[in-house]
Amino acid sequence: MATVASWNVNSIKARLANVTAWVDAFKPDVLLLQELKCQEEGFPALEIRALGYHYEMVGQKSYNGVAIFSTEPIEVRRRALPGDEKDQQARYIEAETHGMVVASIYLPNGNPVANPDKFHYKLAWMQRLAAHADELLSEEKVLVLGGDYNVIPQPEDCYDPQAWRGDALFRPESRQALRSLVNLGFTDAYRQMHPKTQGYTFWDYQGGAWQNDLGIRIDHLLLSPEAADRLQDCNIERDPRGKDKASDHTPIWCKLEV
Repeated sequence: MATVASWNVNSIKARLANVTAWVDAFKPDVLLLQELKCQEEGFPALEIRALGYHYEMVGQKSYNGVAIFSTEPIEVRRRALPGDEKDQQARYIEAETHGMVVASIYLPNGNPVANPDKFHYKLAWMQRLAAHADELLSEEKVLVLGGDYNVIPQPEDCYDPQAWRGDALFRPESRQALRSLVNLGFTDAYRQMHPKTQGYTFWDYQGGAWQNDLGIRIDHLLLSPEAADRLQDCNIERDPRGKDKASDHTPIWCKLEV
């Protein structure tokens, strides 16, 4: 059995105490992190290795950044999403570990929608992801594409769909792009295990969102058919969001029989 978790930590340095405490207690076999907001030289390597993890990362100063932690050695396959050599944003890392292929994904936010560069970049990035994911599926391996997708899939994944109507996270174009990705043959691990539960992975810092449970589900674990066949459980860990100096996201995890 292997547990694969994903967590947008919103700055690994600012949340280091929370991250190490949760990892030490929960002990995922693989952890996919997003929004590190640091470069390699600023990454807390000693603290992560002290927990018993190998790690690989792609960093960027002050923004973005993704990583993979694993209790077993990691063989990196890609450090960037293919399809646009000019794209220098640190949003994708893909590797093999624990007998599976995993990718940590930090999909563009896309706001403000009125700025065509930002929203078009998001949709173009999602097209590139779908094209690459289709190639990955052809390998017929246990595959987990996990991360912060910055897309609310359905109205039930949001406390108030009307409030998010014009937001890039809930625009029809974003949701359609995510559906197109899933329809290639992926399984949304959380929805597979909780078809009717209103579970959230993100609560804004503003407006008492956490205190009033005004959340949205934008962090997803998408499984290839080979991974979906091995799915035993999936859930969201709410406790880290309630800690002092918490990230605005909280971890999501799945257990696979591998």
